[in-house]
Formats: sequence, C-alpha cells, structure tokens
Amino acid sequence: MKHRYIGKSGLRVSEICLGTMTFGTQCKSEDEALKILDYAYEKGVNFFDTAELYPVPPQKELCGITEQIVGKWLKTKPRDSIILATKVAGAANGWFVPPIRHGLTAIDRFHIKKAIEGSLKRLQTDYIDLYQIHWSDKLVPIEEPLEVFHELIKEGKIRYIGTSNDTSYNTTKALYTSKMKNYKRFESIQNNFSMLNRRFLDDLAKVCLNEKISLLPYSPNAGGVLSGKYNGNFIPEDARFSSYIKNPNERIRIMAQRFLNEKTLKSTEKYIEIAKELNISPTTLAIAWTLSFDFVASSIIGVTRVSQLDDNLKASQIRLSDEVLQKCKAVHDEILYPMG
Repeated sequence: MKHRYIGKSGLRVSEICLGTMTFGTQCKSEDEALKILDYAYEKGVNFFDTAELYPVPPQKELCGITEQIVGKWLKTKPRDSIILATKVAGAANGWFVPPIRHGLTAIDRFHIKKAIEGSLKRLQTDYIDLYQIHWSDKLVPIEEPLEVFHELIKEGKIRYIGTSNDTSYNTTKALYTSKMKNYKRFESIQNNFSMLNRRFLDDLAKVCLNEKISLLPYSPNAGGVLSGKYNGNFIPEDARFSSYIKNPNERIRIMAQRFLNEKTLKSTEKYIEIAKELNISPTTLAIAWTLSFDFVASSIIGVTRVSQLDDNLKASQIRLSDEVLQKCKAVHDEILYPMG
C-alpha cells in the first residue's frame, strides 16, 4: 500500500481510505463490518473515514451507529497507527435537513462542540486526526467554525481540519480567513469525484493544486455504478441504488437517478472494455483513475462485505499509463458529464 500526505499536514495516509457509511444499513451485520475493518487494516489501510450522521441514508434512529462500530474496532488497534476522520453534520439550511439534533444543525460553536463531544464518545478516543465539515453553512460566517476548530486543535481534540461537499468560493474564502486570523486552515476537501463525475476538474482542482489542499474523493466507483453491476439484464436487489430508486424520499430517488441513468450506464460499458484490455476489474480502474491526479491524497472506498475489498485495494498497486488515461478521457469527451 502506497502513502501520500494530506495537504500541508503531517498526516501520512494510505492511498486507499476505507469509508464506513454503509455500516449499520447496507452492511447490517456488525460482525461483517468489523471483519471489513480488520481486513483493510491488515492490507495496509491506515486511513478510515466516518461521520456523526452515518449510516446512510440518514435516519434519526440510526445516526451514530457507524461511529460506535468504528469505535469498538478502534479499541483493538494501536490508536496512533490509524488516521481517523469524521465529520460534523452540515447545516439545516443546506441541501437537506439532517435528522440529528432535532433538525436544527448549523456550523456554529454550539453544534460543533456538541458534535465533537458525541463523536469522541462514540469512537472511544480522545482525539480525531481529521475533523471535517460535512457540508457548508449558508448563513453562519466561516470565521466562527474556524475559530472553534482552532481552539479544539489547541485543546488536542482534533489535529487537522477539512471541508466536504464544498465549492471553490467557500474553500478559498476559508483559506483567506484562516490566513488573516492566524487560524489553522483546511488541509483537505472531500467531494464526489469519479470518471462519471468530473466536475471537480472544472475549477476546484486549480484551488487544490495552487493552495496545496488535498482532495479525498468519495464515490470513486460512482456508488458502485462503475463496477458494472447495474449493466446487463440482472440488477442485484441488494445494491445501493436498487433500493434508492424505490425510496419514498424524493431527494434519495433523485440522487439515484443522477448516478443511474442512460448516460452513466453507456459510459460504464466503455470503461468496462478498457478494464478488460488491462485485465483488471472495472472497480480497480475507477479507483486507480482518481489516484492518477496529484491533488488526490487518498480515495475513499465503501464496501458491504469483505469479498469486495480486494478489487478496491489493488488500485494502489497500479499506475495507469498516459495511453489508458487518454482512452478514459475519450469516453468522457464522447459522453460529457453523464451525471449532469
């Protein structure tokens, strides 16, 4: 397993990060979740990502279960051998109202303090290596959360901070504010990025490269779409978007349609052919593609069973040639922005 550094921080992380958002829903078995964590660790993964809002899709009665599972596992390993990331739930004025703290969440002093104390308790640790905003606040000025984060770093409760689901403007303003106020800055941004969703390359990539902030791509396999499991005549019933597409929540159905549509499936067909030429799985190709970018520190994978891990982890063992990258680009040039 190869390693990279996050931003300008001292966090040396494995190129593959294990995301845990399925633990408690798609991965219903705690025993299986613990086996997944163990296997990834044994294979050299030292970077693990979670959130107070997990598992997904968010449900009031389940929020926090994922952190509890990770915390139980964390006690079985040397704490300083693991880079642990978690997130404070985003603001209720954002893209949806999270079912936590009575739907009143904000990225302000009160909610950050509540969130960090809850996460530390559930994770059974006294510090978080990378603490992230799950999504930004449209109302609370960025000075307030940056000040609180700075205090928490001085207290030793967190080491570094990052943002997620963010924009070029918000990220740049946060960096400027940190510099002016002499606060600790964001070292990472966790956004959706895959061969099916290249929006990050339009503008945010320039911010990362110029400011030395690392992208931690989530859904590098496009929520499983790039694996090819949705192509063909048989679509597995237990797959993520198979259930999302039938969900009574309109927001979740819209998300499924964004990932799973005629253009994404047609693109995936073409990527599968490239993977066959390389004699690797489409999943390995998809994750290796994200790792071909210098601004990426670690690609966040998600699985529901141990057997899915190997194809994900192999991505750190290969480097895609310029010729292969050009073939991947040609697919996108033919079918532009399949996820919109």
